[in-house]
Amino acid sequence: MRLDKFLKVSRIIKRRTVANEACDAGRVLINDKPAKASTNVKVGDILTIQFGIKETKVEILDVQETVKKDDAKELFRYI
Repeated sequence: MRLDKFLKVSRIIKRRTVANEACDAGRVLINDKPAKASTNVKVGDILTIQFGIKETKVEILDVQETVKKDDAKELFRYI
């Protein structure tokens, strides 16, 4: 699954266009490497996302095309 779509489906970032812009600005890393929005993510990848001065690290636990809002938090785990 594409990185920007995963960020939206997992609700880490609310909209796909915002996820796209974050990737283009270099604020999203996969396994400590800068990632484009089109990069494929897989289970076990570590995402690092810069939100201003705050940094969020999550591990991908599952990849699904669609998921209900209540189940979205089960797609990743905060590190």
